[in-house]
Amino acid sequence: MRYLKYTTYVYLFFGVFFLYDGFVKVSHEDTTYWLSFAIAVVAISMFFFRKRFAKKMEDRNKKP
Repeated sequence: MRYLKYTTYVYLFFGVFFLYDGFVKVSHEDTTYWLSFAIAVVAISMFFFRKRFAKKMEDRNKKP
């Protein structure tokens, strides 16, 4: 289960990617830029949620 510690960063990567994609679409006046920003917000929030949840589980497992 050590790989779960690293999968949270995949969400961060996708969040940054979709932020970049959204800004590119805005500069090219594409009308679907809002979808890229929405996916970026969901991905970045999932990063923080998974990070906090992993910390809770780690603290729970350390207690005797």
